[in-house]
Amino acid sequence: MAGRFEGKQALVLGVANKRSIAWAIAKRLHEEGAELAFTFQGERIEKGVRELAESVDAKLVTECDVRSEVDVARVFAETGEAFGGGLDLLVHSVAYAAAEDLEGRFIDTPRDRFWMAVDISAYSLVSCAKAAEPLMQARGGGSMVTMTYLGGVRAVPHYNVMGVAKATLDACVRHLAWDLGESGIRINAVSAGPVRTLSARSIAGFTTMEEMFEQRAPLHRHIAADDVGGAAAYLLSDDAVNVTGTMLYVDSGYHAMGM
Repeated sequence: MAGRFEGKQALVLGVANKRSIAWAIAKRLHEEGAELAFTFQGERIEKGVRELAESVDAKLVTECDVRSEVDVARVFAETGEAFGGGLDLLVHSVAYAAAEDLEGRFIDTPRDRFWMAVDISAYSLVSCAKAAEPLMQARGGGSMVTMTYLGGVRAVPHYNVMGVAKATLDACVRHLAWDLGESGIRINAVSAGPVRTLSARSIAGFTTMEEMFEQRAPLHRHIAADDVGGAAAYLLSDDAVNVTGTMLYVDSGYHAMGM
């Protein structure tokens, strides 16, 4: 039986290493037949990303600074060229805040780093969605997914400015769902519980967060990046053909609890 993504072509933004949620999603797409392209940010992780991309026969690996409209335009032009003029799937797993702003008090966040977090973590989705739209229109439609977190709807100690950025991201998903719907393009978000990724390690008190999560989540168990990969694959697939503008929680039910 052919996989759900047989003949589909996907661009994945945000792989840092083999523990990345973006990599878990990419593996799932590849296993079900998709052709892949990847971006990376900075020379420090380039070698690792290229090795992972080679393992799934990626059609393109290119650097992308999502703060640069010129760079975003170049990346999507290269993607269109690699994929014959179109694009079916976009995985946006990009977020950043300065490490010093993920500890202490949110009120101490300086203006420049506040806007940097929002720019990279939220506006980048808008920028990439706009660049992807004509490529997806060429395919008759498409699907996008981004990664969010409960800290966008509740105050999570030490998540700080990243919570504000995720709240902005969540609102962007809803507005983009309306704009892109007329082009047959769906966009959704996955809200994952704590996963041990490179970025998670920069959050002060992350170990305590994990312990509380296991105690209070209804299923009393941690989640893995592969769990998020499965949920994202569902949202990207035709199984979710009428699902857009929504947030899917993959957190063992933690979000449903009051305390």
